[in-house]
Amino acid sequence: MSIKRSLIISFITAALGISLVTGGTFAYFSDTEEAGSTFAAGLLDLGLNKETIIEITNLVPGDTVNGEFELTNDGTVDMKEVNLYSSYEVIDEGLNNGGDDLGNHIFVEFVHYENGEENVLFKKRLSELTDDPTKILENFEAESNPRTFSVRFSFEDNDKNQNHFQEDSLKLKWEFEAIQGDGKENLQ
Repeated sequence: MSIKRSLIISFITAALGISLVTGGTFAYFSDTEEAGSTFAAGLLDLGLNKETIIEITNLVPGDTVNGEFELTNDGTVDMKEVNLYSSYEVIDEGLNNGGDDLGNHIFVEFVHYENGEENVLFKKRLSELTDDPTKILENFEAESNPRTFSVRFSFEDNDKNQNHFQEDSLKLKWEFEAIQGDGKENLQ
């Protein structure tokens, strides 16, 4: 064999040896695992058992009318509080009211029943309820029992002439807003 041929074979053998040594250096065992997480937001869902709490007709000064309703926490999230937003519109169909607001003559007594006991939350003129939301419930936990409320509407008899309210009507709108409870750390 010629020297040239021996050198070429030696060089190829050396290159093959280096590639095997180098290739073997990168060989290793491996294993992988995956983990996933699911994040599901809770549901804040306040329920009301009636669309109309009360219908009042032929109301005269001195009358008092009662209505009842229930609020439910139909969601999965605790409620920190429930607020009442009140608004109304007077439809002046009889004599001109001359700026006298029928809402100033209607008293609202809002009652919450808990453990069989009556708790008066407030007694205000209807016109006083339109300024700010009124808190009617605190700490309403998910999956808890319904909360029962009673409302008494009284048309004040002020011993003065109230004839200008004859044939008038009042459209009342109440919205109940639930506020979620505070978040919790380290839920598991």
